[in-house]
Amino acid sequence: MLVNRFCKTDFTSYEDFKKNFKIHIPEHFNFAYDVMDVLAEEKPDKGCLLWCDDQGREREISFGEMKLLSNRCANMLLEHGIQKGDFVIATLRSRYEFWIVAIACHKMGAVLVPVTHQSTLKDFQYRFTKADVKAIFAVADERLLSCILEAEETTGHKLKAKFIIDGEHENFLNFDREMESFSTELERIPNENSDPMLCYFTSGTSGYPKMALHNYAYPLGHIMTAKFWQTLGPDDLHFTSADTGWAKTSWGKLYGQWISEAEIFVYDYGTRFIPTDLLEVISKYKVTVFCAPPTIFRFLIREDLKKYDLSSLRYTTIAGEPLNAEVYNKWKEMTGLELREGFGQTETPVIIATYPWIQPKPGSTGKFSPHFDIDLVKNDGTRCEVGEEGEICINIENGIPAGLISCYYLDEEKTAEATRGGWYHTGDMAWSDEDGYIHFVGRSDDVIKSSGYRIGPFEVESALMEHPAVLETAITAVPDPQRGQIVKATVVLTKDYRPEGLSEEETAVYYEKIKKELQTHVKKTTAPYKYPRIVEFVDELPKTTSGKVRRVEIRNRDNNA
Repeated sequence: MLVNRFCKTDFTSYEDFKKNFKIHIPEHFNFAYDVMDVLAEEKPDKGCLLWCDDQGREREISFGEMKLLSNRCANMLLEHGIQKGDFVIATLRSRYEFWIVAIACHKMGAVLVPVTHQSTLKDFQYRFTKADVKAIFAVADERLLSCILEAEETTGHKLKAKFIIDGEHENFLNFDREMESFSTELERIPNENSDPMLCYFTSGTSGYPKMALHNYAYPLGHIMTAKFWQTLGPDDLHFTSADTGWAKTSWGKLYGQWISEAEIFVYDYGTRFIPTDLLEVISKYKVTVFCAPPTIFRFLIREDLKKYDLSSLRYTTIAGEPLNAEVYNKWKEMTGLELREGFGQTETPVIIATYPWIQPKPGSTGKFSPHFDIDLVKNDGTRCEVGEEGEICINIENGIPAGLISCYYLDEEKTAEATRGGWYHTGDMAWSDEDGYIHFVGRSDDVIKSSGYRIGPFEVESALMEHPAVLETAITAVPDPQRGQIVKATVVLTKDYRPEGLSEEETAVYYEKIKKELQTHVKKTTAPYKYPRIVEFVDELPKTTSGKVRRVEIRNRDNNA
């Protein structure tokens, strides 16, 4: 198999894996040529991408066809004056053209910048000027196209080329028609492993988004993600639920999956996620490995799964947020499949996971990935003992390993802050038990400090999720003059617990009753000081399009109030 050209794959245990796994990084490695074009020559007819949408349209692309299409797209970019090192935005939702554009950019040396289609005028104004963007590929969405054109006008930043996918607009070139006139032949354009290849704009809790820049060695880091965490091989049809604007696409539906020779399944469900539709496409297309954030699994386990033929599924993984034990147990009860958790960031591939040799331990993310020297580090820079809480850090004293962010582009201060003391600092807190399992606490800025106690949001959320009234919840801190901070739970109730047909006064009384019931439940389930003193009931939690809860939005709203 192709993956064996880059690493050993026949490990017998996690200990064997951790001790002996090593990635071989060729000089001048380019994923587009050294993986995609190699597979196009060796397996030209094998499917590499199977796409469908909520309107019933389908498209399958083989490795051989992907080579020809990406060559055409690369030639098209070159003809429009896009050069090696230029930044090119792709805001394409989950259209199959995203993958053609991505491989084309990698071939001709442009820096691919995935951007969510939910981006606003302000987002594009910032991205155009900060990254000096030269071209853009956009899905046909009137609001999105208007933002792009207004951003050009208000910043004075003129793009060399603008392409529209699946639609028409007088100010954009039609992607399909434009592609027709370009050659499918492309001479290899050389690159260094250290050249910039991919850039994500990643937002923190304050300030402008940072530009997380990855080099050409980055795809090889995702061998751990796809081959060993998701256990993919040539016979698999793999489905990761994620919008192409987010780094979860790089994790779950691009690099590692194709290095493992799996076919990638893409379901473009438009702007509204419907759990039953997702179950239907898994059943119809015989998906074998499925990965999604906990949010999606929380909705799936509320459905009658017996109505769907999920027999093709052999493996399920979960990432994006810590996994609550309640979700794990219910999914296994309903499907017989374990949920194997993985953790990482936009800046990394998977760095903690429940690998296939590891027995899942609900409440734990798994164990550290090999290839990286990872540890939990205290504020003084020393490594934590068992049970001690510390920051998840990657040792970079001997250089940046493949898969880890090269730098925050044009931001030396942020880069220095993230790489201080010979470590890459993730900003995420965790502790290790005596068996080496890692237990996630939360972002360092999510941890709540109340009356001298440190309270991780995940533990409180897990306690609440055990109550039948709770569909979803997010735990955040609210400033308090006596305690410094207090715990707040923002809760979405399950259908059976939502007040229906009550007056405003009766609804208030009902919510107060449920609030006290949930508070009592948390006090009995975990340490009493962790219970939420404030409980707010909402119809839905704020989320990214990849399904990750935006706790920062809840905090900001509360602070403004």
